[in-house]
Amino acid sequence: MHSLFLAVPLNLAIGALLGLAGGLLGIGGGLIAIPVLGLLYGMNQHMAQGTALVMIAPNVLVGFLRYRQRHHIALRPVIAMGLASMVTTWLAARAATGIDPARLHMAFAVFLVVLALYFGLKGDQAAAAEGTARPLPPAALPVLGAISGGMSGFFTVGGGLVVVPALVGLFNVAQARAQGMALALVVPGTLVALSTYAGEGQVDWRVGIPLAVGGVLSVSAGVTLAHRFPARSLRLLFCAVLLATAALMFAAGH
Repeated sequence: MHSLFLAVPLNLAIGALLGLAGGLLGIGGGLIAIPVLGLLYGMNQHMAQGTALVMIAPNVLVGFLRYRQRHHIALRPVIAMGLASMVTTWLAARAATGIDPARLHMAFAVFLVVLALYFGLKGDQAAAAEGTARPLPPAALPVLGAISGGMSGFFTVGGGLVVVPALVGLFNVAQARAQGMALALVVPGTLVALSTYAGEGQVDWRVGIPLAVGGVLSVSAGVTLAHRFPARSLRLLFCAVLLATAALMFAAGH
């Protein structure tokens, strides 16, 4: 990793931009932070994912609280999913820290492309049914939580990205409400993943802390902005960010 770091004020500004994007898209800014950390600091995939978690943890908590002010988000299903996700997050994070960073980097990029295609194809179908949400089957909650936790452990941002399209595409949950539920779900998993990556020495706190402060200051504005977008526009923006981030990851990997 390069020995020179951007000054703290610049890290605060970058964190603010990432927090704004995270609040808008319901992903805590971590999705974009990972390739940014790799490009700016030359961090390998492990270090970028671990450092991004420092910013993700407070951002997703603030983002969830802001979404819950605007939408009814039942905590019981979120808790059921969250308990399962904590277990699989720890297992996946332990496994991820042992994978070759270059392979993890490319796997992350492929994952984003697949998710963007799935979410984009399901988007119009979900839009047609929006407002007719189906009940969340109790048996499906721990399964969804376990899958979410596995993605969070491997990629640090995968949990929310799996939950949002699943809730929208399978259960017709409104996009903004699904993003709020996803934020609530990934809070405990994020803390588990952060402790695991930190234990392996894969966190740069000097960069992560100012990013986190900047993100906390702006994530609420991103949530407010999200509610000014039509649902379909928000879905398309979500897909575009996934594909653009994947392109950055592929470019940096060659």
